[in-house]
Amino acid sequence: MRYLNVFTNHGEEVAVPNLLGLSAVDAKMELEELGLSYEILDSIYDPNQPNGIVKEQMIPPTALSKVHVKTDRVIGLRLSKNRELTEMPNLLYEEAEFAKGKLTSRGFKYHIEYEPTTEADGSVLEQKYDGLTITSGTRILKGSEITLVVGRNEIGVRLELPNLVGMNYSNAINLLASTGFQSYSTICNDCETKLDTLNAIVFGQSPEYFENKLLERSKHITVLINAGNAASENSFE
Repeated sequence: MRYLNVFTNHGEEVAVPNLLGLSAVDAKMELEELGLSYEILDSIYDPNQPNGIVKEQMIPPTALSKVHVKTDRVIGLRLSKNRELTEMPNLLYEEAEFAKGKLTSRGFKYHIEYEPTTEADGSVLEQKYDGLTITSGTRILKGSEITLVVGRNEIGVRLELPNLVGMNYSNAINLLASTGFQSYSTICNDCETKLDTLNAIVFGQSPEYFENKLLERSKHITVLINAGNAASENSFE
């Protein structure tokens, strides 16, 4: 009986610590100091945390469960990972709303560009990633932005192009939308944060502005901005 008690660590109790939020290294050290072991079971995608943070532990902390364990007990851990590859779906000729929902459900962002068409009105004509056509089944990072080129039967509908140069970026985009243009992209070589972009000044646009210039509503507008110039109060007026 004495031998059996020693062999099974009879009477030894260890309180399981709360490991959630710790790095894998810190969790390992804390468990080993208590005479416990650990095993990494798998990873959980979380874009808001760095890699290797404990998201789940398979034996709850004793403070919550009131349950103690014996030494050498293995504690299973699930760790965070902020990068995950996901397959691109096939969205060609799908309705735009359905395509947006499908991208969102897979963790992708989306941007819509319109292209005049006499057929397939409201349907996806092309799917792009980083400016290039992307085929279904291609594995890319979850959270990536996909551009959907959507057909719009608006041939003949023409709008007056506004002059965006000198405007604050956010005001310029609002002006485009209020004028009726919905397809645009932005180029900024020195924008590092979203705030940089919102506070930037427009120094160019394509197509270029001239008085009374008319464009089809579906025409794509490229806005050139410079984050190096802080927006003045007059830019917001």
